[in-house]
Amino acid sequence: MNPKLALKSGLVMFVLVAVLAVLLALLLPKSFFEDWGWLSGPLALLLCAFGTARILGLPVPRTLMGVVVAGIPALIAVIFGIHWLGTLIAVIVFAVWCGYGPERQRA
Repeated sequence: MNPKLALKSGLVMFVLVAVLAVLLALLLPKSFFEDWGWLSGPLALLLCAFGTARILGLPVPRTLMGVVVAGIPALIAVIFGIHWLGTLIAVIVFAVWCGYGPERQRA
């Protein structure tokens, strides 16, 4: 495992998720998330994972697979009504996934 890459990917993902969450909360009404949260949440995580892959030079397909895997424990937390804990768990699982991946691609 590459702990430095895990930490970097976790931090980048966390910042991207936080920024996107704040922007969406400011731009959209609460009713949007009540009606469309089941779709917008996973899409937001995929978008942030794509951004993380591009920023850190990680392989995009494997990185997107990592956020799908990380979404499973997050979904369980959401089912129990602890959405933000689920998001935090997803970021941590995603970071570990990235840390166990291949070395970054250098451009």
